[in-house]
Amino acid sequence: MSAAAGATAPVWGRAEQQDFRSRVRGCLLGGAIGDALGAGVAGLTLAQMRERHGTDALGDLVPAYGRPGAVSAATQLTLFTVDGLIRAQVRRDTGAWHPPTDVHRAHLRWAATQRDWGPDERREDNGWLAREEWLYARRDPAKACLVGLGDTVMGTLEHPKNPGADDPAALTRSAPFGLLVGWEPQLVLQLAVECATQTHGDPAAYLSAGALAVIVHGLARGESMDGAVQRAMAQLAVRPGHQPVTEALKHALGAVRQGMPSPALVATLGTGHSAPQALAIGVYCALVGEDIRHGLLLSVNHDGPSDATGTVCGSLLGAMHGETALPPAWLAQLEGRPTLLELADDFAMEMTQGPALHGPSVNTAGWLLRYPRG
Repeated sequence: MSAAAGATAPVWGRAEQQDFRSRVRGCLLGGAIGDALGAGVAGLTLAQMRERHGTDALGDLVPAYGRPGAVSAATQLTLFTVDGLIRAQVRRDTGAWHPPTDVHRAHLRWAATQRDWGPDERREDNGWLAREEWLYARRDPAKACLVGLGDTVMGTLEHPKNPGADDPAALTRSAPFGLLVGWEPQLVLQLAVECATQTHGDPAAYLSAGALAVIVHGLARGESMDGAVQRAMAQLAVRPGHQPVTEALKHALGAVRQGMPSPALVATLGTGHSAPQALAIGVYCALVGEDIRHGLLLSVNHDGPSDATGTVCGSLLGAMHGETALPPAWLAQLEGRPTLLELADDFAMEMTQGPALHGPSVNTAGWLLRYPRG
């Protein structure tokens, strides 16, 4: 089934709208905090972290890209994923509704930030996000993302881009698909998978992206973490090539029962250099963290790509607990926080109030300038 088919809108009361907005904010801000924590120790082994920061390794934000709280390409791409999802909903009025295309176009706008000096004011279809100057910075993007988005050709499941790429860069931008709470889980999975294949063609990578989206989807609907993971595994079971992702999630659930949470237990799940391992580490740390701070620190204190595993863990914890549970001291230092909040609120407004913003009988001009249909 196409990811563009069959999505229905839920009925929103005021309390439901407020809860949803809190979870959207939590997911985006939490992922960015995890990314910023991990970016400060990216490339270091656990032993090297302990040498620099003490026996408990990393315990706070440390400088990355010139300042504490700076984010990597994972957060940049996540922002553009959200932008693409909003554009898709806005374009639904036109009858030309195909969310994978809109997300792909948004990711191409991100790719422009990696090669241009600054926003191109002549492009009327850029919308507001692509005019944010702080996004025009290279923050260690994965080669597969640069190559896959180096032209305008879209990949497909049958002919994906970079068929050998199994790193976590598609995974770390995929949490926002789970915030489509009015969609059925199988459609959320399909959309995340289709969008991941634009840069990562290994089933382990694109199915990990789909699994994260389904887990976030469950959490955003109020499910438990364990229940959301079980649902994701059930959705994966019919997908060719799902075994590495399913096994990684099983290992994450099994590790919960193996004793007190520790870096040693995290290490049993792998390094995080592959997407299934990064997913497993993020899920495990979100499950066992005594609180959000503890879970996030556990997710970045290991030998692998700490920014990726921190992003996954933070996205899950934020979607589960909402924005008010996030550590205020880390939020205060987070790069791009106003942009993240603005985009999160726009996403929540579009998903809950879309008919009042655009449609056959109403068009809010300012909204369509922010999110052009072109």
